[in-house]
Amino acid sequence: MPNCITRHIPNTVTCLNLFSGCIACVMAFENHYEWAFLFIVLSAVFDFFDGMLARLLHAYSNIGKDLDSLADDVSFGVAPSVMVFSLLRETCPDTGISSWLPYTAFLIAVFSALRLAKFNNDSRQTSSFIGLPVPANALFWASLVTGGHDFLTTHPDLTAGVLLLVVLFSWLLVSEIPMFSLKFKNLKWESNKVSFTFLLVCIPLLALLGMCSFAAIIIWYILLSLATWRKP
Repeated sequence: MPNCITRHIPNTVTCLNLFSGCIACVMAFENHYEWAFLFIVLSAVFDFFDGMLARLLHAYSNIGKDLDSLADDVSFGVAPSVMVFSLLRETCPDTGISSWLPYTAFLIAVFSALRLAKFNNDSRQTSSFIGLPVPANALFWASLVTGGHDFLTTHPDLTAGVLLLVVLFSWLLVSEIPMFSLKFKNLKWESNKVSFTFLLVCIPLLALLGMCSFAAIIIWYILLSLATWRKP
């Protein structure tokens, strides 16, 4: 009986990730960006714990792997896409071809799915990442839309910049650029200097930038990954 129960615990947590992601989509469509951001963060918490529980309980399964990818694409692909879509509906003219521009936001969901499929079949990504992780991309967009909403809606001339960011970050998801992970094997500076440097800079960003801090942190993460990238 205990084994029968414990093997379902990680998948239950994954389902909570998916449930939170669905709520985030609804909140985003109704322009409740703060709530959408909160539920995306909650999904990220569930996403962290389902993997940890699977390792602790030795409860791995093919169903769990597929379910995790499905939940992640909803929570970290579709939900931020709807947030950007809702933002662009406010900033793009509702006439002619411009009325179709908001739909480019769903490239985030498409490339997130491609990224997840690639990750599941890429044996190189055990201790680090190849391309931008899907949760990091979602936090960037959730933070940018939530924290920058008022500024972006009063400066519609920046819409082109948002669209370019959609294309850029979609490419980063499936790129071959190595991105470091925050997995610590020990607490020694030499072994973890990149991670420690990253975390030290995150502290003032969180203190100074409020809701936009997560977007700034993801940009810092990308720049530091590029700076420490050693080409073969």
